[in-house]
Amino acid sequence: MDRSTLPAGKLFVQYGRALRYVRPYLGGLLGFIGLGLLSTALGLAQPFMSRYLVDKALLGRDLRALLVIAAAMIGAAVVSSTISFVSSYLYLRLSTRSLFDMRMDLYRHLQSLSPRFFSGRKLGDLVSRINNDIGEVQRVASDACLSLLSNVIFLIGSLAMMLWLSWQLTVVSVVLLPIAIIALRAYQGRLVLQSREIREKSSDLGSFLIESLLSLRLTVAVTAEEREAAKFRRLNDGFIQALLKSQVTSFLAGTVPSLILTVSTSVMFLYGGWFVFQGRLTLGSLLAFIAYQAKLMAPVQNLLTLHTNLLTGGVALERVFELLDVPADVADSELPVALPKSLGTVRFEAVSFSYKDAEVALDNLSFTLPKGSLTVLVGKSGSGKSTMADLLLRLHDPQSGAITVDGVDLRSIRLKELRERIAIVEQTPFLLHASLRENIAYGRPEAGFDRIRECARAAQIDDFIMGLPEGYETLVGERGATLSAGERQRVAIARALLRDPELLILDEPTASLDPLSEALVTTALAEVAKGRTTLLITHRQALIEQAYQVIVVQGGRIVECGTPEGLMQDGGYLAAHRKGYIDLSGVSVDEAVLV
Repeated sequence: MDRSTLPAGKLFVQYGRALRYVRPYLGGLLGFIGLGLLSTALGLAQPFMSRYLVDKALLGRDLRALLVIAAAMIGAAVVSSTISFVSSYLYLRLSTRSLFDMRMDLYRHLQSLSPRFFSGRKLGDLVSRINNDIGEVQRVASDACLSLLSNVIFLIGSLAMMLWLSWQLTVVSVVLLPIAIIALRAYQGRLVLQSREIREKSSDLGSFLIESLLSLRLTVAVTAEEREAAKFRRLNDGFIQALLKSQVTSFLAGTVPSLILTVSTSVMFLYGGWFVFQGRLTLGSLLAFIAYQAKLMAPVQNLLTLHTNLLTGGVALERVFELLDVPADVADSELPVALPKSLGTVRFEAVSFSYKDAEVALDNLSFTLPKGSLTVLVGKSGSGKSTMADLLLRLHDPQSGAITVDGVDLRSIRLKELRERIAIVEQTPFLLHASLRENIAYGRPEAGFDRIRECARAAQIDDFIMGLPEGYETLVGERGATLSAGERQRVAIARALLRDPELLILDEPTASLDPLSEALVTTALAEVAKGRTTLLITHRQALIEQAYQVIVVQGGRIVECGTPEGLMQDGGYLAAHRKGYIDLSGVSVDEAVLV
């Protein structure tokens, strides 16, 4: 099925779902509709007033009638302008609120989805759906009710007035109207297809720009500027071509029906003039009839445009609801259990997990994280270590087995309550385009400055920050671009420490650091881990030797588990790979530079 033309039944379902975003503002919407109907009535009255202006005031040389009718026209114009202003204000207020409600729903839903969903999606497409598609839905949904009522009433009212003035002229006027409608409908069908093409081209262009800007350093480093510029030009040309095709179709959609109606109007002029010559119709009535006939196509065209808009809006709605209908992999339990005041022993009990269409990441995994201890996970890349961290944060849930805290399954604990007790420091921490103070306080925005500095000192980053011209108010740039990898890592450690977590997860925190930065971060990690249940994913010997226990993982299974000393003596995986580590245990910061 072509997604640009939705079946009527599906279209009604989509708009039925969308109406819930308008329902909270129903009172204001009814006022908006009432003003629109009053404006329509004034529009119908103006041609009728022109009849009396010609027949009674001008041809009858009645000055009083001329003054009264002129005053009535001025009054109608003032009232119409006032209504237009108030109506536009109400429209803006209602539409922006309902639009934000839908955007917020979609945004909050995206927050609930697991990382695996985003791994297969283009950011540009997601942004396009949140911004462009919801904007299209808002425009159509807000206009639909008023446009339908006002145009139907205007069409019926115009036809009724024309029939009352002269049924013969009415027949002549509308005889070619079906042909004009058929032509208009044909071109608007093309516009539906082209509108979707424009949105898709816009989405592709947005995705390219986001990816290109994020990879700008790589592009320059490998001298791929011309290639990327050529791709940008190609995508932009495709978008422009789609816009030009739509512009041509839109022009034809307005011009061809208008030409058909011009023929009808010319015939009506001849026939109506003959009626005037015979005295069967007054000149004022003919002018009023012409005014109504001239306005007849507008509501027809508006109603057909509304139909087209409903179709294009339906396509946009489908794209929005496609995201809203993606089920969240992780959700709160219907009967949540409260965590104890103090987070105790964490256990993996026969946990298995696999990503969609991928090999098993974890296979029947069981181990314990004793309260207040440091556990180190060691293993090759892809062995499932980071997956364990994601499961503890409930970014995913096990497909079999369970993870418990003091015997309570994590799936029965409220997500917010669980995640408030856990902090994670990743290998490549994300920093916001904000000040250092704001980045450290991101998880605890209410924290005082003294507490922020205390955590920064523990993370070995306070001296560096205080040495900057603007200190803690220094902006770090997009993704912390103005900081080194070690500085970003220590800011992330300070952020984790500020949250005062009971369970701390450190995912390869020193993997990409130089020896000096590694020594500083290692010192900071030792400080942060004191008294906390800590899970450290690392290959660094200096960190491994501090562990209460070491777990070696291969292919999603535990192959070794024990104390660092015991595993080294056993001569297994840990001992065999020891030479690949940088041993900084007992080395001072100054000496570490020489390692």
